[in-house]
Amino acid sequence: MVSSRPYLIRAMHEWIIDSDLTPYVLVDANYDNVVIPREYVEDGKILLNISPGATQHLNLGNEFVIFSARFSGKAMEVSFPVEAALAVYAKENGRGMMFNTDDTDDEPPSPEPTPGKPVSPKPPGSASSSSKKPSLKIVK
Repeated sequence: MVSSRPYLIRAMHEWIIDSDLTPYVLVDANYDNVVIPREYVEDGKILLNISPGATQHLNLGNEFVIFSARFSGKAMEVSFPVEAALAVYAKENGRGMMFNTDDTDDEPPSPEPTPGKPVSPKPPGSASSSSKKPSLKIVK
């Protein structure tokens, strides 16, 4: 299955722009193939304004995010793999989305049992002590 991250980045970007806010993307500067102005990296991360007024030729692709921008008046081509994006959010109110840092967020668990491992049937309605119910947490 293809990664959902590029689709979510594009959706969040469009939603933030449609809300008349400023989209920012937080990027892992230590990820491979990240081309950014290194002088703006803090704690291994860089925060980039990806609004139409701050970028030129913005391409939110399936594999890379690519655009031109000015940093201290100097034009630069910026690019990074979509997997390097840690979050996309609105500058003004912080609303947006953070991404998992591992690659397992796009791989659903296998419904098939592992070969060679016995499967113990559970009666309907019984709960395993190691399984937890999914829950949602409100983040403000």
